Amino acid sequence: MLRTETATPRYGRLCRVFTAEQSHSGFGLEAQQLSVRAFTATHGWTLIADYSDMASRKDDRRPGLQAALARCRQFGAVLVAARLDRITRRAHTLSGLLEEGYQIRAADKPGADDLMMRIYAAMTQKERELISERTRSALAAAKARGTALAGC
Repeated sequence: MLRTETATPRYGRLCRVFTAEQSHSGFGLEAQQLSVRAFTATHGWTLIADYSDMASRKDDRRPGLQAALARCRQFGAVLVAARLDRITRRAHTLSGLLEEGYQIRAADKPGADDLMMRIYAAMTQKERELISERTRSALAAAKARGTALAGC
């Protein structure tokens, strides 16, 4: 079992940004780091590892996520992100991690237990699907008009 009791619970922090601009500016990562720091400070948790990814919201094989999971498994630590969608936008992935014994928390959902995390993950997955649908529709409309969308 991954869950271990220690005098001071430990956590690994995971942040994720979508673009190189967010990664290099520090604003995306910095805001996430501050959010997690504030959340964990209220619990008195100790940071053992800090990871970040620059990747699509669809990819759960990100190096930062995998390294954070390995470190949390090694130390029986909680994996914490500013928001659940920084970890995954797939309900199946989150449910699998919880079934494997990982402790996962999101700073923006401070009172959420494992059941609530699963519900939030399902809603996050649906939002990812809606974003994808809206993007496809916008691209099709732009193509029909004969224009291209900047950044797409």
